[in-house]
Amino acid sequence: MTSAGREPVIGRPVSGSHELTVDSSLANLVAAWLSEMDGGEVLRVEAAPHCCSTCDGGGEVSGRSLARRSKKTRSLSTSSAGSSCDYRRPQSLHGPSPVTTFGPKACMLQNPHTVMHIQDPASQRLTWNKPPKSVLVIKKIRDASLLQPFKELCMFLTEMKDLIVYVEKKVLEDPAISDDENFGAITKKFCTFRDDLDDISNRVDFIICLGGDGTLLYASSLFQESVPPVMAFHLGSLGFLTPFKFDTYQSQVTQIIEGNAAIVLRSRLKVRVLKENCEKKARVDDNCIILTNGDVESSRRAVQYQVLNEVVVDRGPSSYLSNVDLFLDGHLITTVQGDGVIVSTPTGSTAYAVAAGASMIHPNVPAIMITPICPHSLSFRPIVVPAGVELKIMLSREARNTAWVSFDGRKRQEICHGDSITITTSCFPVPSICFRDPVNDWFESLAQCLHWNVRKKQNYLSSEDEEF
Repeated sequence: MTSAGREPVIGRPVSGSHELTVDSSLANLVAAWLSEMDGGEVLRVEAAPHCCSTCDGGGEVSGRSLARRSKKTRSLSTSSAGSSCDYRRPQSLHGPSPVTTFGPKACMLQNPHTVMHIQDPASQRLTWNKPPKSVLVIKKIRDASLLQPFKELCMFLTEMKDLIVYVEKKVLEDPAISDDENFGAITKKFCTFRDDLDDISNRVDFIICLGGDGTLLYASSLFQESVPPVMAFHLGSLGFLTPFKFDTYQSQVTQIIEGNAAIVLRSRLKVRVLKENCEKKARVDDNCIILTNGDVESSRRAVQYQVLNEVVVDRGPSSYLSNVDLFLDGHLITTVQGDGVIVSTPTGSTAYAVAAGASMIHPNVPAIMITPICPHSLSFRPIVVPAGVELKIMLSREARNTAWVSFDGRKRQEICHGDSITITTSCFPVPSICFRDPVNDWFESLAQCLHWNVRKKQNYLSSEDEEF
């Protein structure tokens, strides 16, 4: 509020003065906004010169930068609200970019080897460089309730949208599909593939999942690098990752093909399992008898996985505590003594991790969550670490038994002494198509699937009750 006889000013304070200066670009922007708020009233702005050399000006100014209005500004609360379809989030979901200069002399050292630049999630929208021509349809195997939706969708994609449909070969081997003569003409147009044998990474433009959350996890496992956009229909049990209803699939699929949809980039974990294989060399004595107690020859075998939900290291069938060392960027941070440990993405924070007592993290938060499973300690709480760190898990020297590891509930294998599991954030996320937007979809899933914060409402306390 300005005092009487003084005119409002907009901008930043001049050193040694209580007045403000205004850059012309800022003044014009404010003028346009104020003019729009008043229904087109004329707003005149007089911009002052720059106050210092850093602002591309040479001299100091002490005058006023004026922003005069012909009429009194109308309150924001009385302005007409725009339609919901024109709504744009006023600020970034990542918050403001931090200032990298500190005081007059200090600044942050710039890193030319930046690993990742994350776009504001509110502005992440799907677009096509070229119109999509192919689609991968993933269906839960041997689920009779999905047969009719699967057939309807495939007929719509092939006949109405003229798309090349990719289907896994074992899906078509289902007798309920292979014995259907009416549907046989459609299946002849399909392109089939086999998991772990055929590479379809450069053939599929987008993916449609029919089923529960497991179908999305399976779709992620098929692509070890770049993943096409995924549209998931809720036809399973939980449906936390499947926001679309199948009732209006035609209009929804058409909208996706036209490129009009928001997406959320679900980060994945790049996991490298290094196995230490120890074999004994065979020795032959003078009598040509083979001896097996020779020298030990070690060899290493590495396998890599892309994980959407979590990496779980547990004690397996052993009755002993799991005893594994956890390293962060090469430094030992703790030893996990309990049933095991979960390393999850923000997407996986609402899966096994939340059952083990972890917090729930929005998928757009760049982080990795570490959650112990039944730790034999009163102070071992789940922690969240930056997405850019490298984690390594190994059996402790004191471990009485081996450990077992699984990736999104699959590829379960034993971890022995000398083996290591290295975990980092992958640069190949899963672009999951949103029903509305990343924020509303997530809270809708929390409410509908997990019944987050469901409680009977407290009764209103009347004035008569307050007296007692």
